[in-house]
Amino acid sequence: MKKPSLVAVASKLGLVLALSSMADLHAAELKVLAGGSMTAVLNELAPQFEHASGHTLVIHFDSTPNLIKQATSEPFDLGVVPIDVFKDAAAKAHFTLPTVDIAHVGYGVSVRKGAAIPDVSTPDALRKTLLDAPSIALLPTSAAGAYVLSVFDRLGIAEQMKAKTKPQTTTGHIAEAVARGDAELGVFLVNVLIAPGTELAGPFPAELQQELVFTAAVAADSRQADAAKAFIDYLRTPAATMVITTLGMTPG
Repeated sequence: MKKPSLVAVASKLGLVLALSSMADLHAAELKVLAGGSMTAVLNELAPQFEHASGHTLVIHFDSTPNLIKQATSEPFDLGVVPIDVFKDAAAKAHFTLPTVDIAHVGYGVSVRKGAAIPDVSTPDALRKTLLDAPSIALLPTSAAGAYVLSVFDRLGIAEQMKAKTKPQTTTGHIAEAVARGDAELGVFLVNVLIAPGTELAGPFPAELQQELVFTAAVAADSRQADAAKAFIDYLRTPAATMVITTLGMTPG
């Protein structure tokens, strides 16, 4: 019989503790807006939360521009989104503040598993690696993608990279494109790049590194505010932070 993983066991134990005070809450269906780069984390944690709490999570993963549109035009109960969403005044007004930081992660470069590992350890090395690559997978229509494009600009290669870039429609497609050989490099958040069929060449050099923070808040007009807050509280438990760490992000 297959033994449950340490992460799964810890998640279940953590949920028992985290949700012990929720016995009197009625089961709710929660609509969650989430950054695409949180897909692996939330897909791992959501079933555990649902099983222990009785609540149901309907999670919509998307890029920052689309999350801003949805927050300002559609009903939802909470968000676990890039902090850039809250830089938009209209979107920010639809959340109850303060926000709670859930995870953060930096940027890096990946290659197909078994391929030669390029040097990305310095700005000059990264610049050469990017210029030498015939193709690069990226999700430009996102907060993370916008930062990557700004790094291309800082390296003085923005124009050259336009012809090399293969835009993807979701974060998950970046690693898939690299694993299939459709793109030689993946350039994005490190946790997104760590996937079957790929290898991490390395993080951006310190001079160009920046971490994207994913933060959570309850929707201002949610009718399930207590249940929404319970999910946010769970994302900060030791069990949940273990999953966040295992999947390539830093909690908090």
